[in-house]
Amino acid sequence: MQRIEAGAVTITDRRTERSWTVEVAPFLLSPFQVTRREIGEGHGMGVVDDDLLPATHVSWFEAVEHCNRISAQANLRPAYERTGEDGEAVTWDRTADGYRLPTEAEWEYACRAGTTGPRYGELDEIAWYRDNSGERLHRGGEKAPNAWGLYDMIGNAWEWCFDLYDAEVYGDYRVIKGGGWFDEHWSCRAGVRRRTMPTLRIEDLGFRLARNVS
Repeated sequence: MQRIEAGAVTITDRRTERSWTVEVAPFLLSPFQVTRREIGEGHGMGVVDDDLLPATHVSWFEAVEHCNRISAQANLRPAYERTGEDGEAVTWDRTADGYRLPTEAEWEYACRAGTTGPRYGELDEIAWYRDNSGERLHRGGEKAPNAWGLYDMIGNAWEWCFDLYDAEVYGDYRVIKGGGWFDEHWSCRAGVRRRTMPTLRIEDLGFRLARNVS
């Protein structure tokens, strides 16, 4: 995993026209999205069946469970606990050393990699999106990384973040970031923030792993 040093990022929500700055502590982030092989489940999309493709069709809850499962396998303390009668509440132990989802601030800070524009490079060089993807998912790492060695932060598949989007308005909807292979260029920017229900499974939404710095 790549070590991301401390810094700060300003997040902007175009819906509410609000901006806020978040301090980001050092953390670790995977250079690649989690693959189908790593998650160990069949996520075939039509005739495409490549286990080195990013794992899509994975809900936020399933991503959380994957984080806990591989943490236990690595003898790390799991970051999450599912609570409540139906297990639909998730608490995060922020002191745990196990694998987890990045926060929205961590994700955007890492995506930008010190840049301040809408993207960390020319879109066709860094991302699979509607104009160049052939309307399909691609293996990770085929496009150029950002300055911090992270691939496909923009395009290919949207990524789950841990954060609630706006609990007062959207309840338990979670933030997704990055854009995907079927999106137009305007959706494939570092600052774009979208929302969806945590139970959603769809062909252009995956995730990558984060960890606290030990």
